[in-house]
Amino acid sequence: MNAQQRVALVTGANRGLGLETSRQLLTRGLTVVMAGRDVAALERARSRLEKTLQARAVPVPMDVTDPESVQAAHRLVNERTGSVDVLVNNAAVLLFESENVLSIPRDGYRDTFDTNVFGVIDVCRTFVPDMVRRRYGRVVNVSSGAGQLARMSTYAPAYSISKTALNAFTRVLAGTYRHAGVLVNAVDPGWVRTDMGGPSAPRSPEQGADTIVWLATLPDSGPTGGFFRDRKGIEW
Repeated sequence: MNAQQRVALVTGANRGLGLETSRQLLTRGLTVVMAGRDVAALERARSRLEKTLQARAVPVPMDVTDPESVQAAHRLVNERTGSVDVLVNNAAVLLFESENVLSIPRDGYRDTFDTNVFGVIDVCRTFVPDMVRRRYGRVVNVSSGAGQLARMSTYAPAYSISKTALNAFTRVLAGTYRHAGVLVNAVDPGWVRTDMGGPSAPRSPEQGADTIVWLATLPDSGPTGGFFRDRKGIEW
């Protein structure tokens, strides 16, 4: 199956890194399911794409924190595009960024983990089995240098800890399906100029999405179970 027959699903695709990842995958010939909670925002995002790409961009409502919404999206995707070959788990939240680790309320951690960890697990639980059956799949978990234990600081505790947990899930999922044709990797896109990253971030969305798209389109001989920045492996 060539790129023109592949289907990618990108969560949080209505803006920023998710939208740019969608654009780059579309440019490479894939059909892209643009998933997010707000259908109107998804349609606006789709309209910002080049007209030549819009026909292969399929907006689908999905709230990663709601398992029923994820299941409904799975049914809708199968009806509209067929099974997903590539999954980019990009949706994330950054809450209580400047708080002390012990001053963040319990619900702050729960809300963060619901999107950044448990949501990713539920989306994978729903879409990865189809990849395993076809013995082809690429899963890219958009992590962060903030979750890198090798250089972790006191920045954004809930967010940072959730990304460390996401990295651990990446390792376990990759090991589980290592021999099933499903390659699973995590990526640190760097500090990117998005709504989350802010206008002073040094990287453009185009630069941030590059390694995501590289991992999403790896050949069968590509790596799995790794953590990457600028297409190079980094410490966990």
